[in-house]
Amino acid sequence: MTRTRKPTAILLVIVALAMAGACGGSNPKKPPTGTPEPDKFLWERGTENLNNKKWITAREYFRQLVDSYPQSKYRADAKLGVGDTYLGERSAESYVLAANEFREFLNFYPTHERADYAQYKLGMTYFYQMRAAMRDQSETRNAIKELQAFIPKYPNSPLLPEVKEHLREAKDRLDDWDTGVAEHYFRIKWYPGVIGRLDPLLKNDPEYTRRDDVYFYLGESYARNGRQAEALVYFERLVKEFEQSEHLEYAKKRIAELKASTPAAKEIPKGQIP
Repeated sequence: MTRTRKPTAILLVIVALAMAGACGGSNPKKPPTGTPEPDKFLWERGTENLNNKKWITAREYFRQLVDSYPQSKYRADAKLGVGDTYLGERSAESYVLAANEFREFLNFYPTHERADYAQYKLGMTYFYQMRAAMRDQSETRNAIKELQAFIPKYPNSPLLPEVKEHLREAKDRLDDWDTGVAEHYFRIKWYPGVIGRLDPLLKNDPEYTRRDDVYFYLGESYARNGRQAEALVYFERLVKEFEQSEHLEYAKKRIAELKASTPAAKEIPKGQIP
């Protein structure tokens, strides 16, 4: 495994550098001679091509502006434009290059009015690379890190609702991994493993979207482990918090059974997690 990964990683870096070089000046886009505002010309042509998803052409215009007009009022926006062109290509190599552009923007322009946009897009370079729930979640963790960093930095940003939406998605993906592992433990009847996996999940992320699954597996695992009073708490939470769930009717049935077989369970305060 190690021997095959290293050459692949090196190849990706070589390809990325080649792309960066090719897009940086092999066919530079220059404003016509005598153009009164050449930086504005480059910005407008770059934006036009970006909107038309002509990523390489747009990048050539933006790169020419960034490299040739360091004092231009359009330079910072062009830097973001370069990142957007890489993000638009949606390949493993382009995501790396996009992340680099957005990080550089935040380093060069930390107080810029569009710094929130750069932070958001930095998070999205990882978000778009998130893998299925039962696969490696490194990119998901990176997306969560960058999107979480946005919230305290830019609490008044108009991008905040989108950031929160994508952050919730990323957290759910990570939680789905833990839930999937717990489901496997449940199938092989290793109930302490289920509890050990899902109790921390609820403590760390009580807003997990699919926590009805968590309540079900915890409730049933506690019940089958002879801890009926604790099982009841989770089944009651499921019924209280979810009007629709594939586990809803079963949870109601289990509540009735547990209360009938464990009178002491009635004395446990509602919502109290053991």
